[in-house]
Amino acid sequence: MATTQSNPQERTARELLAQGRPLFLGVDSEGAAHYWDSYEFAVAVVSGDGAAERVELSETPFETLAEWCEYTRGKRGWNVGPHVSGSLVGDFVQGVEA
Repeated sequence: MATTQSNPQERTARELLAQGRPLFLGVDSEGAAHYWDSYEFAVAVVSGDGAAERVELSETPFETLAEWCEYTRGKRGWNVGPHVSGSLVGDFVQGVEA
């Protein structure tokens, strides 16, 4: 059975979020990786130096993942991503391109 190694930012995100394998959204222009937990509607933001925060969308003015990604694009910009996969693709693309 093959195993995959996760990077330090992903391991930190897993510690902050309930979802066993949170969705990697991308890396902002400040080098922080963003991970999405669709069970809890929360984002883990993990900087390159290991500082991390968990942001629950219910505690922000944003109601959707697309709104969070647009906020990040405007505030910090994206160096990588945002990337999404699975059933969120259609909703995300519509939200970002709107």
